[in-house]
Amino acid sequence: MLESHYYENLIEAGCDEAGRGCLAGAVYAAAVILPPDYKNELLNDSKQLTEKKRYLLREVIERDAVAWAVGVVSPKEIDKINILNASFLAMHRALDQLKVHPEALIIDGNRFKPYFPLSSDEEREKKALPYATIVKGDGKYLSIAAASILAKTYRDDYMNSLAEEYPQYDWLSNKGYPTKKHREAIRQYGVSPYHRLSYNLCGTGELPLVFPEE
Repeated sequence: MLESHYYENLIEAGCDEAGRGCLAGAVYAAAVILPPDYKNELLNDSKQLTEKKRYLLREVIERDAVAWAVGVVSPKEIDKINILNASFLAMHRALDQLKVHPEALIIDGNRFKPYFPLSSDEEREKKALPYATIVKGDGKYLSIAAASILAKTYRDDYMNSLAEEYPQYDWLSNKGYPTKKHREAIRQYGVSPYHRLSYNLCGTGELPLVFPEE
């Protein structure tokens, strides 16, 4: 059973991202605040769940959560600021959208950029929220597991929609990750407007022959 909280007596939001290692598509992140002492034995790291269970749990999370939100950073932004900073920015954007203001954060992983919450007049406050980074936190804390499920399913929906426009890259199956079929398609067809041009797209260091139209 995953833990219900990390901080004592604080409104705590769990954060996680999806799509960091992909060659194409935006990176997504979610922030979730669950009720105090929340229990759900089915919640777990999204990677440990079947697709069907992830989507069923998404409905449960959205119904039960005190607040939840999803943040997105585009491929062009990723190329500009790098994927690590883009992952932090996606989490910050999710936190900005929460309808209940958290008092502390728990983050999946070992790095994070301090988050300065928005005040009522849309200005950043001067004091960052306390936070803890937790390696494999999506398998330890319920709110991080919930965030991992939301980030993963909403990103999958996004990649499925892109796959209709660009079926040659097999995004319905690989969701933008560097599979053999995906890289072969990049070598054959070039890149789409959704590929991350700062990445080693072909897997060999060579540049694709065709670039997206601006």
